[in-house]
Amino acid sequence: MKHVFLFLFFCWFTHISTAQPVAPKREFRAAWIATVGNIDWPSAKNLSVAQQQTEFVNILNQYQQAGLNAVIVQIRSVCDALYASPTEPWAEVLTGRQGQTPGYDPLAFMITECRKRGLEFHAWFNPYRAVSNVQTAVLDPNHIVRRRPDWLLAQGNLRILNPGLPAVRQYVTQVVMDVVRRYDIDGVHFDDYFYPYPVTGQVFSDDSTFAALPRGFTNRANWRRDNVDLLVKQVSDSIRAAKPWVKFGISPFGIWQNRNSTQPQGSATNGLQGYNDIYADSRKWIQEGWLDYVAPQLYWYIGLAVADYGVLAPWWRDVLLTGRFPDRHLYIGQAAYRVGNDPAAIWNQANQMPMQLRLNRQYGIQGSIFYNTNTLLKNPLGLRDSLRLGFYARPALRPAMAWKDNTVPVAPINLTTQSTGNAAVLRWTRPATTTGELVRIRQFVVYRFAGNEPADLNKAVAILAITPTDTTAFTDTDLRPGVAYRYVITALNRLHAESLPSNEATVAPVLGLEETPALALAVSPNPMSGQTEIQYELTTPARVRLVLNDVLGRPVQVLLDQPQASGNQKLSINPSGLSAGLYLLMLTTDTGQRATKRVLVGL
Repeated sequence: MKHVFLFLFFCWFTHISTAQPVAPKREFRAAWIATVGNIDWPSAKNLSVAQQQTEFVNILNQYQQAGLNAVIVQIRSVCDALYASPTEPWAEVLTGRQGQTPGYDPLAFMITECRKRGLEFHAWFNPYRAVSNVQTAVLDPNHIVRRRPDWLLAQGNLRILNPGLPAVRQYVTQVVMDVVRRYDIDGVHFDDYFYPYPVTGQVFSDDSTFAALPRGFTNRANWRRDNVDLLVKQVSDSIRAAKPWVKFGISPFGIWQNRNSTQPQGSATNGLQGYNDIYADSRKWIQEGWLDYVAPQLYWYIGLAVADYGVLAPWWRDVLLTGRFPDRHLYIGQAAYRVGNDPAAIWNQANQMPMQLRLNRQYGIQGSIFYNTNTLLKNPLGLRDSLRLGFYARPALRPAMAWKDNTVPVAPINLTTQSTGNAAVLRWTRPATTTGELVRIRQFVVYRFAGNEPADLNKAVAILAITPTDTTAFTDTDLRPGVAYRYVITALNRLHAESLPSNEATVAPVLGLEETPALALAVSPNPMSGQTEIQYELTTPARVRLVLNDVLGRPVQVLLDQPQASGNQKLSINPSGLSAGLYLLMLTTDTGQRATKRVLVGL
């Protein structure tokens, strides 16, 4: 059975590796991590601190392997907090009781772990939702529903903060800015929840607020939209004043308005409308330049009559390109949760999501955000594999935001290379820079060119790696025998502006693998599951580097990198944090020895 799987795997891999469009050099590749109701993380309310942290690290490791470069984590879903808030209680999803401390600061922990892996962290807030179900919620005495019941709108069992109250807008802005000022986040993110979605038989009343605070409006729908506009602008202005490098983005409902005789600027669709039904004028937010990015939730398939993905994606692109701020970014919210799990049979076809991603690149859309994490990690119909081995097989810089700041970092200097067996060790010097968040170098890009290949930094295929941190060393373990390589390094700042290249350094052709001493490498059990033992024998003392790579040769995990004595060697590992699939276990030594073994995980 394993041999059958391997045959099918290589057939599928060969297909996706040759059928994909050319990947762009810059692309935002993200996923939402929902915490409300323990949807994605933590998986349960009774986990220990260690269990919560292990779960989150496993999510990041799998996303890093899949080629993602950002996560959007829900840190405030119902006026509670996954961080030490001075105004709102701890979230129930952490401990099972709202207001109870989890014993650590999850937000600080998550940011730190993302930094280690070079992932952007966007803090996801629900600005208005206060209680999802007032009949079942057990609220902390400090919860805003207890403290300010006069701020609420009720629709059935749902309670939201009243967008028409200036005090509510001020409060929400205060909550957001507390996080912006105290935590090193990369972005602030709102989703599609503004005024409540319409529910048959359920209405909410804001009569008294409209009567008391109309601000000159006579049309209540226009007044409600203006209430939301005021908050969006206030949050946008506040972020830019405090930390201009922090991005602000919203993922609105995928249809702004349907095109008709009275609204010719709408999309050729016939579904629920964000503008009319939840009073979210997302098109205006783009036109006014209040957002750094917009990520409409296009949770429909290509060809759906009422809401065709193939119609909506270019419609949103045109909204940006024809507006006053065409440089703002468009990312698409992708319905990973529907893949292989939807009444519409078309979602059971493995090519639906790849078709959408190809359309995105065809239209010049700068990225995607997948909902949700729980689904993506399950790899339905090979979705995550299509990212890891196809669409996101090569690393990508995140799109730059020059309107926030156009500072370009200083280029690295003194790049050198040193051959070590069949590997090349690169080292360079970080340039001296003045202090300041927008000047400081955050990461480096390693470019590699083979033989006489032109040194074209505009080609994504030339990017060998993007360092997760501001390290000044990198080891290339993927040298082909008989090929000479040239390298250059560039620097990235916080907003992903790229420096000029460093000096060029070369590595002479290395010997063929058949000319180096071979090592026997044993793995038991294989497929790897639970505790796995790796064995090999060194004939002489050597520095050993043992790396687990994906099938494209990209490092996934460094298992060992240290000197060892001669003789039999054993190493135990636990592959529980790895996603299922085929990997290459590669052992190299500084004495020129080398061994490679295919291993399976979770199959």
